[in-house]
Amino acid sequence: MNGWMGKILRVDLEEKKHEIEDLDEDIARDYLGGRGLATKYLYDEIDPEIDAFDPDNKMIVATGCLTGTGAIAACRTVFAAKSPLGTVGCSNVGASFGSDLKYAGFDMIIFEGKAEEPIYIMIEDDKIQYLPAADLWGKDCYETDDILRERLGDPWKAKEYSIACIGPAGEKGSNIAAIIIDKHNAAARCGIGAVMGSKNIKALMVKGTKGIKLADPEGFVTAMTDVLEHVKQSHGSMESFPQYGSAGILHIYNEVGMLATNNYQTGVFEHAADIGGEAMASKHLRKIRACFSCPQSCGGIMKATDEKFMVTSERPEFETVWVFGADCGNNNTSAILKAHDLCNQYGMDIISVGNTIAMCMEMFEKGYLTEKEVGFPLKFGDPDAMVKLVELTCKREGFGDEVANGGFALSHKFNHPELFVGVKKLEAPAYDPRVCQGQGLNQATAARGACHNKGYTMGSEIFGLPSLGGKTDPYATEGKAQLTKSLQDATCVFDNTGTCLFLILGLWAPELHKQLVPATGIDYTFEEMMKCGERTWTIERMFNIKAGLTSKDDNLSPRMLNEPMPEGPSKGHVNRLQEMLPEYYTLRGWDEEGKPTDEKLSELGMEW
Repeated sequence: MNGWMGKILRVDLEEKKHEIEDLDEDIARDYLGGRGLATKYLYDEIDPEIDAFDPDNKMIVATGCLTGTGAIAACRTVFAAKSPLGTVGCSNVGASFGSDLKYAGFDMIIFEGKAEEPIYIMIEDDKIQYLPAADLWGKDCYETDDILRERLGDPWKAKEYSIACIGPAGEKGSNIAAIIIDKHNAAARCGIGAVMGSKNIKALMVKGTKGIKLADPEGFVTAMTDVLEHVKQSHGSMESFPQYGSAGILHIYNEVGMLATNNYQTGVFEHAADIGGEAMASKHLRKIRACFSCPQSCGGIMKATDEKFMVTSERPEFETVWVFGADCGNNNTSAILKAHDLCNQYGMDIISVGNTIAMCMEMFEKGYLTEKEVGFPLKFGDPDAMVKLVELTCKREGFGDEVANGGFALSHKFNHPELFVGVKKLEAPAYDPRVCQGQGLNQATAARGACHNKGYTMGSEIFGLPSLGGKTDPYATEGKAQLTKSLQDATCVFDNTGTCLFLILGLWAPELHKQLVPATGIDYTFEEMMKCGERTWTIERMFNIKAGLTSKDDNLSPRMLNEPMPEGPSKGHVNRLQEMLPEYYTLRGWDEEGKPTDEKLSELGMEW
């Protein structure tokens, strides 16, 4: 095979043994890799109704067909399993783990069963070792990474490995636990770290020395060069992202009144200028860095300046700055860095942690939570209380033990589910869907729950990117069903090829297609490539239906539907989901209950 390695590593954790099997070429062709490939294998091999922590649940690590090839920004890896939240769980991460896995010879790892005792697994090409990790259990992600590299002896050899590990959050079954890659990157969403912990896997170490065979190397280099030039010519991304990171767009969302603030009570944060990418860079940035094969360099190293929150941290992404900034009413940037670093250190989903804490702040201010229950006052704009609760959550201590279960569970336990902002039990991202109607539809219908990067409609509704259909009125519902479906299918292709979505300003589906054909040697038409994305979205839907979800789960929080935006440019707006959902179902080829029809499945070459 070209592009793909053509091999799957299947690991029996109970027996500590493995088999190497051929990747099914037909499945690879139909799904490309990554998210689609992982979900297809999950759908075929587990009962979707299974409890996420049952040993019969499987955890799959999958690469894209372009991951590691040198294709622009093709560095992503997918970690997938039945989620503790009840849906198909799929979390996507950058860095070099996926590339190293392919260089070791594998497109995918399927972990089955549960190890009797904690272990870590070391993969170096065809050499697979199962090593005891009881002494690592309880240690945070930073300690674990350091110890595993020290055990290799040679510092230069240690740098050759990519390490994915969990911290105490994953060990203790937190619904919002993440997997941390090389200390700096997180496969965070859907509680995937808790699934890894339930299997007694503390860490994965990967090193590879094999090359990836390309069908047309010369044609691929030409395509890659053309795409890189296109990205360089795109407005803004190559200039602003290295300087300001993804947080450089924060002010734009604040200006249009959709920057979720104080647990989505409003869309305007009066201190937005204090926490945006420009402010973060000027105060804290020390070094810029990039993921494998990415020219954009949106990562970096930052150092806090407030003595109370002193830390040297990875540069936080937009979502991090938002959730520990505007959503918690906080404008202390050092506190944002500290909260961010704690989540990486202990292995937590930053969006879910911050979102849940913001909800608790609203509950506290409205008298639904007391100081006795929390342990201290918890108000918007208090950085000390925010950081304290983040640390308690990471350690599952005190009231943090409740936060670690996630916002859905906490809101129901304390009898105020109306204050939870999320979809399918997953906490929502920064973009208030009362402003962008398409984004509301996207969040409501995403398989894993409230998600912004599984169909980035703001690229059209806010930025007006020509590649995403040009400028559309964010408040209009007309045409948003088609826009949402198209962008959802396209982002599936991004996840399946292993390409980062952060280059959206200059790299979109046509640029993926240009690299895909010479890499794989398969003469995909553009439409056939997009069908791979639609097939992925459909099989995720099929998984969720078999897991017990229905059309009633395609919904938004009451606040988004019933409480008009109280101020700012978007004052008076709500999301009008029900105006868009029936058309969306029709365009997807689903019936009125949101179930894929036999005709649609036949068109896609699929079956129940």
